Amino acid sequence: MIGLCPFHDEKTPSFTVSPTRNIYKCFGCGKGGNAVNFLMEHEGLTYPEALRNLAQRYKIEIEETGRSEEYDELKSARESMQIINDYALAHYQKELFHTDLGKSVGLNYFKERGVLRKTIDQFQLGYASPKGDGLTSTAIAKGYSIELLRQLGLTNKNDRDFFFDRVIFPIHNVTGKVVAFAGRQLSKTKRGPKYINSKESDLYHKSKVLYGLHLAKTAIRKEDVCILVEGYTDVISLVQSGIQHVVASSGTALTIEQIKLIKRYSPNILMLYDGDPAGIKAAIRGVDLVLAQDMNVQLVMLPHGEDPDSYVNKVGTTAFRDFLGSEATDIVHFKARLVREESADDPVKKAALVHDIIETLAHIPDAIKRSIYIKQCADLLAMDEAMLLAETNKVLSKRIRNKRVEKFREVRADQTRGGDAGFPSREEGPESGSVVQSVQIGDEFQEKDIVRILIEHGHKTYKKGVEETSVAKHVIAIIEETLPAFDNDKYRKMVELYREQINAEKQITEAYFLHHTDPEIQQIAIDLCASPYDYSENWTTRVSVLRTQPDPDENQVRDSDQALLRFMLRKINKMVEENQKMLMQQQEQNASDDQINLHLGVHQKLLEKRVEIANQLNTVVF
Repeated sequence: MIGLCPFHDEKTPSFTVSPTRNIYKCFGCGKGGNAVNFLMEHEGLTYPEALRNLAQRYKIEIEETGRSEEYDELKSARESMQIINDYALAHYQKELFHTDLGKSVGLNYFKERGVLRKTIDQFQLGYASPKGDGLTSTAIAKGYSIELLRQLGLTNKNDRDFFFDRVIFPIHNVTGKVVAFAGRQLSKTKRGPKYINSKESDLYHKSKVLYGLHLAKTAIRKEDVCILVEGYTDVISLVQSGIQHVVASSGTALTIEQIKLIKRYSPNILMLYDGDPAGIKAAIRGVDLVLAQDMNVQLVMLPHGEDPDSYVNKVGTTAFRDFLGSEATDIVHFKARLVREESADDPVKKAALVHDIIETLAHIPDAIKRSIYIKQCADLLAMDEAMLLAETNKVLSKRIRNKRVEKFREVRADQTRGGDAGFPSREEGPESGSVVQSVQIGDEFQEKDIVRILIEHGHKTYKKGVEETSVAKHVIAIIEETLPAFDNDKYRKMVELYREQINAEKQITEAYFLHHTDPEIQQIAIDLCASPYDYSENWTTRVSVLRTQPDPDENQVRDSDQALLRFMLRKINKMVEENQKMLMQQQEQNASDDQINLHLGVHQKLLEKRVEIANQLNTVVF
């Protein structure tokens, strides 16, 4: 199966999934792995979390040992951080519901905002007391690491609480895990920002998180649109009013990662902003990024002085939904309206606004959709459609050219650094659609092919004449003596690993390597087994009568013979070169005739063997 990669920005699908092998591989960015790796990478889960997630999803019962005191000290810092965040969440909730200040200050604030108890529980809201060290002191007393508390931003450099005298809004990832916190100041007399957030950590990257998405994702799929607002309280009020498909960018400028999060559930975004100039500017700022991801975006500007929280409480859910339906405007129409309203008879200002619209049009990747918008824009602005089209194409051409140059420079820089010879990198080159592959050193290509043969065909039967054995035993018997001379240590390690398994009389399939516990071995196996290609329909229909060999998947004898011959040819060439160097050194040192004749004899035998192998390969060696 093939689709767009979720790990990098691309327009042409290069992300493949092999259900039979249970692996994925992107031939654009190079990422690959199995189902567990995918959840860890895509959802930001730890290994145990990914296993539990899969078990829960597919109703698989897993057995876990009892959680002892050692469990709280966990094996990884990431898991420890998650436990500390969970502890902080419980602490802030306890402060809100079970302390006098929490009830009189924190709960009173939420009550004044009209937030119901069930909504407080739903969003796990809390309170941080003015004490200043309540969380830090109790966490340390329970044995939690002060260093991790600092890394999470819960404790400042003076070992005091980062959040104090504020109501707390926990921030969850898409699976519902608490990854960070936001605190709102309650006192109007104190200096400082109204909202503060946890600093970024291994758990929290603000550009990759949307507030409320863990609760909204099902509703977004159902409604096939995501409402995007700015603030935490906006999300809470709308959800409480029955509008579930809403998330917030948490006060940050909208990012590509956040847009891709939404795109998982719907290709449609409705951006809801305040109607003042700041709201208009915020709305326009993120639109081009949304369009570039081939998503449909509409804007709704609220009446002046209103925000989603205040307006839904003012008019009610039904009227609010009706307002969204009647006021939603696509970005091109919205900008065209701004041109008419703001430029008036000022040609310079109008030209600048029109150029801004052209920049937006150029972000639309779908040519048909872009063409329709250009036509509509020309009608709205009473401008020549051909002129708008030409200007848009200029912007597109410039962007494509700049992107090619930038990619080409990245590839050249990567090649200059040398990269990892064991893992050839694939990058777009300066020409559209081209791929530049990092050069492999020495005999690595042949060594890699030997490893591929072992992984894909090693467990299959090798039968030729009277000889019948496994492909792996046949291949390893021939190359065993050359293993110390392998140029790539990783490939040598994998052949040696295979040899050990054979000597232990263990049956090995490709799954052994594809799901190996060593991530380095696993990644090599995935890179070797995954392919961006599939069989043509003609393979089984039109040309079936012309076949002279089995299907590629069942052609292990010819594959292994060819791979071995090419491997041996490379090694013999190297031996020829080394023998020639030795011969020249002996001649320069006036060595005896016997020594020189010995190397001449070796040289002759090597050349004869080389010609023999070349003939079998139907090739010529110069």
